[in-house]
Amino acid sequence: MTTDPLLLMGEVDAATSRLLRTAASFDAADLAAASLLPGWSRGHVLAHLARNADGFVNLLTAARTGRDLPMYASLEVRATDIETGSGRPPAEHLDDLRRSADLFAEAVAAMPAEAWAATVQARRGPWPAALLVWGRLREIEVHHLDLAADYRAADWSDTFTHRLLREAASHHAMGPTPPSVVLRLDGSAHEVVIGDRDAAPIVAGPAPDLAAWLIGRADGAPLSVTPDGPLPTPPEWI
Repeated sequence: MTTDPLLLMGEVDAATSRLLRTAASFDAADLAAASLLPGWSRGHVLAHLARNADGFVNLLTAARTGRDLPMYASLEVRATDIETGSGRPPAEHLDDLRRSADLFAEAVAAMPAEAWAATVQARRGPWPAALLVWGRLREIEVHHLDLAADYRAADWSDTFTHRLLREAASHHAMGPTPPSVVLRLDGSAHEVVIGDRDAAPIVAGPAPDLAAWLIGRADGAPLSVTPDGPLPTPPEWI
């Protein structure tokens, strides 16, 4: 998948449209139902996605203007905004998602070419401005899965799936206790190695199932392990 933020906006627009269709199908009971994230309802997930878009607008503004503008005022404010927004009626959720997505698109369009070279202060630390559009796409696609609606990892594009898989593998490899595992993609000779290859089991299956398992969004049931044994437990993903 391209790293060019302007080219990636087409992917963000398409992912946003899919998300909005899912959100438009929810009634109040659907929004109150549990998501795949412990302790969060679907309403929490949608509120998070809207506030995440606002946070990315802050970072884009920081990159464009040079101001020291954080993604969120504080982690406490972020948590409060998600909690208070989670119980809104369906129409308010949908309006908020649309509004925040439009503001994100406008902030991307306002970026001069040189501003993409900036580094901004994201929630987990410094981040290249050039990766902000990828970050928003990742949030939409992964949290769409978390809504536990009719959207699956198999619905991700091949390019998104492979980039997410490689990113998650790199994240785990750089962690304090990296697992040792070889990921083998069905229908491909391509492998992704994490940790010590010699001591690593081979986990094989479709790329979307591997990616979803690696980021903790699936139990890995469609995957096979060689030699026979239980699937390793991936570390916590961002």
